[in-house]
Amino acid sequence: MVGYYPQESLAPHHPHVMPDVVPKETLKPVKSLVCSPDLTIFPSPSLTRLTPTQPTPEKPYQCLLCQKTFDQKNLYQSHLRSHGKDGEDPYRCDICSKTFAVPARLTRHYRTHTGEKPYQCEYCSKSFSVKENLSVHRRIHTKERPYKCDVCSRAFEHSGKLHRHMRIHTGERPHKCSVCSKTFIQSGQLVIHMRTHTGEKPYVCEL
Repeated sequence: MVGYYPQESLAPHHPHVMPDVVPKETLKPVKSLVCSPDLTIFPSPSLTRLTPTQPTPEKPYQCLLCQKTFDQKNLYQSHLRSHGKDGEDPYRCDICSKTFAVPARLTRHYRTHTGEKPYQCEYCSKSFSVKENLSVHRRIHTKERPYKCDVCSRAFEHSGKLHRHMRIHTGERPHKCSVCSKTFIQSGQLVIHMRTHTGEKPYVCEL
């Protein structure tokens, strides 16, 4: 038997292993990963056959290469690197060679090359390559604001806006002008400010 690297390419054979997969034709076959009918996975031909285990609510993150389970996502991601060469992320894009700790991120990354946007908004038909981005976009239509400031109770549709808003209360101004050292809350404010130094006037009246 011949398996495929990255590991999630086994999913077309057993769809319930990894539903969000990279198309198999884009992956290079290797002989280090083999899938048997009972879902036993062989990380290496020299290793003893592993008995499949199931993740639990206490340890929901499971490595598909060695079956080990983890209770924290960051520990799971760190463990995945142990399967890569010299501790690097084990899942590599065969187009640009960028590596990833988890297979789902490689799947998502491939879409930057293919232009695929499989997640479509049911309200306006705008499409996205990442499911989370669709969830954030949908709140424009639903007016949902799940991220609430615990200082002034103002609510936002995604965490990034709340994070930037909190700087109003904390006084944090992380964006600094390299010319005059003036600081700003948002990067866009710094971009506008820089034009006072460069003289750039990008907007032209057409009348």
